[in-house]
Amino acid sequence: MSCRLYLMKPCLKWTQAIARPSAPWDAIRCSNAPSGGSNGSPRLTICWKPLSAPWNAPNSDGTNTKTHSTSAGTTTAGATAGATAAASNSNPNPEIRELVPESQAYMDLLAFERKLDQTIMRKRVDIQEALKRPMKQKRKLRLYISNTFNPAKSDADDSDGSIASWELRVEGKLLDDLSKQKRKFSSFFKSLVIELDKDLYGPDNHLVEWHRTPTTQETDGFQVKRPGDVSVRCTLLLMLDYQPPQFKLDPRLARLLGIHTQTRSAIIQALWQYIKTNKLQDSHDKEYINCDKYFQQIFDCPRLKFSEIPQRLTNLLLPPDPIVINHIISVDPNDQKKTACYDIDVEVEDPLKGQMSSFLLSTANQQEITALDNKIHETIESINQLKIQRDFMLSFSKDPKGYIQDLLRSQSRDLKVMTDVVGNPEEERRAEFYHEPWSQEAVSRYFYCKIQQRRQELEQSLGVRNT
Repeated sequence: MSCRLYLMKPCLKWTQAIARPSAPWDAIRCSNAPSGGSNGSPRLTICWKPLSAPWNAPNSDGTNTKTHSTSAGTTTAGATAGATAAASNSNPNPEIRELVPESQAYMDLLAFERKLDQTIMRKRVDIQEALKRPMKQKRKLRLYISNTFNPAKSDADDSDGSIASWELRVEGKLLDDLSKQKRKFSSFFKSLVIELDKDLYGPDNHLVEWHRTPTTQETDGFQVKRPGDVSVRCTLLLMLDYQPPQFKLDPRLARLLGIHTQTRSAIIQALWQYIKTNKLQDSHDKEYINCDKYFQQIFDCPRLKFSEIPQRLTNLLLPPDPIVINHIISVDPNDQKKTACYDIDVEVEDPLKGQMSSFLLSTANQQEITALDNKIHETIESINQLKIQRDFMLSFSKDPKGYIQDLLRSQSRDLKVMTDVVGNPEEERRAEFYHEPWSQEAVSRYFYCKIQQRRQELEQSLGVRNT
């Protein structure tokens, strides 16, 4: 018999719905349940239990948690659908373990799944921490500097002819770049300056500059075209775009730390390593650093707080040196070496960072895992129902008469609860029932409530406010 039982408060408001099991269960009425409604009326709490099993007391909030004994353990009925079977099971039920010896394999899988989940969770945390730090990779950027010469051509219609000119091209590409999206050449630099011979092109036309701005459009190369028929010496100044920014250290600090150019955080870390190695931290006040002779020369003080170091470093950090390349723009048509190649060390994003981010954001397998978890949960519920049916049939086969009597008593109690019938009608119809000590108190309470009710009605009719 399967039905749904709705319980009601004395104020006739729906309070709770409990699924009635398909096999005989005892309904135990808990009279000491905490009040549930806003008016303080007691809440009726029903705890289902099998006839042959101990019942679970209500929780502190007046509710009861129903547990299912399964071959894999005990599952809470309120578990979420997406929770794993390992999270919703605990110690195995020995009775079902005896009936289904194969359940040990399922328990072994649950233990392995817990270890796997813990390992994956630790790796996810490690990946999240790693993504917070810059992940750079050293690569080679090959720089190509080439030029072409266009000689003057005489024109029959024009006695002057065309003017000779040259064109300088600066291009580059990453070596062994396996990424699908190629980076533009200009994205590696913050600025590029080409300085031509001032004697040939004058003080106003000898510099060609490019500086990055927020609206800069990236390009694959730079071109410079000028008139001229003689070879020109030029100097290229390339400033790399470091991310995060890097700084050149003051020569004294660079010699002390053995660092020429580095990020601010790496410089502070190197300073801290020097302080620990030379035991410069004050033994009484850990906040202060006792400067040795080198620190005194650099920071110009005998003692300073460690928190002051970042501010004092500001005057000791300089912009990094640009890459300087000297090149000759040849206009000799017989010169075959008009292209020069240079390899520059640059830092690019580690390709692994993109894969790590994709792993954290990936939800491709989550739906499949949720579907499998739901299927496992349904299978466990099916095992529970089969176990209940087996216990029912087994108990009936052992003692049909006694079991039927227990079933009738259980159903009788259920009927009283469903129809909101309280008490024992057989005893209540006898006069001796009302000679018990509780009857006097009940009568007093009844008349007291009636008197209070009539008093309130009278005060309302007379317009008297009770203060």
